[in-house]
Amino acid sequence: MNSFEKIWQQKYTFLGTFFIVFTISYLFLVAIDFLPEEPQAITEVEEEVVEMAEPEEVPEMVEDEVIEPDPEPEVVEAVAPVAVSAPVYTAPEPVATIDQSALPLKITIERLGKTVQVLNPNSRLVNDLDAALLDGVVRHPDSANMLQDGNVFILGHSSHLPRVFNKNFQAFNGIESLQWGDIIRVYTSNAVYDYRVEKVYEAKATELVVPIAGTGKMLTLATCNNFGSIEDRFIVESKQVNVTPF
Repeated sequence: MNSFEKIWQQKYTFLGTFFIVFTISYLFLVAIDFLPEEPQAITEVEEEVVEMAEPEEVPEMVEDEVIEPDPEPEVVEAVAPVAVSAPVYTAPEPVATIDQSALPLKITIERLGKTVQVLNPNSRLVNDLDAALLDGVVRHPDSANMLQDGNVFILGHSSHLPRVFNKNFQAFNGIESLQWGDIIRVYTSNAVYDYRVEKVYEAKATELVVPIAGTGKMLTLATCNNFGSIEDRFIVESKQVNVTPF
């Protein structure tokens, strides 16, 4: 006899047991309120009718008021200013516009046996003049040129260190040893200008005043470490005595 036949013979016992278990389970679920509830009937929702407000009345268009422009203002003629006479100072011509043949190119000091290049910067700013001194001696741009009456003012470095990397730091070494009558030659592109030493002296930088204007043709040499320093300077003043065109 197989298992199904055994169960079938006891079918009433199985059904009774199933009924008892089902009943007990149902009562337990009722007790703990775990049985599903019937869905509530869906009530119709009354639609709320919103009445649209009537549009406000648009006011009638009013024609723009025409504003007439004010009459043109009365024109009053300006009174010309009264000219006031005053002394006029004529500055030296900028380097860029003067004859290049009027600019010094090199200078030779026979007693010292040296010849150095002369630069002619346009700028008078201290930093620019200091930079130019690294390549030679410098004619100050406010001083006269070789064709003008006045003072040609040339500055150059001096150093008494035994060795310097840039020889231009010793360009004017020894000018303090020049004497009256020594000749300084200045070369341009088409002439040689000879100057005779007139005076050699030492001056403090804070007290040094070099005249630029004048009626004669003068050449002044001055030593300096740089334009912003306050060390003493050696000054050589000389007078033009000869011009030899090439």
